[in-house]
Amino acid sequence: MNWKTFLIGIGTGAAAGIALREIMVRNKSVSAETALANAKAAFKKHGPIQGSWIQMEKQPYTKSFLEYEVYMGGISRKEDNQTVQYEFIADSKTGAILDAYLLT
Repeated sequence: MNWKTFLIGIGTGAAAGIALREIMVRNKSVSAETALANAKAAFKKHGPIQGSWIQMEKQPYTKSFLEYEVYMGGISRKEDNQTVQYEFIADSKTGAILDAYLLT
């Protein structure tokens, strides 16, 4: 076997492996459960919560001309002896909360 051919094969395999890893990392997303846990942790900083829910399917969402795939969910909690509900929108790639608002 020629050493030159062998080294070219190793280099090609390494480059393909690095490229495949980058593609896999770029396309990875968090689970709906992780996004819900992030939202619950954020809301718990401002007091206890009573309940929560999240849609398991990703949905398209546009904010400020940026497009995301998101999970939609909600949190209920007591404020001034009344139960109030918030809806949140979480990025499916990072689990970060993109928006949250009070439901009336």
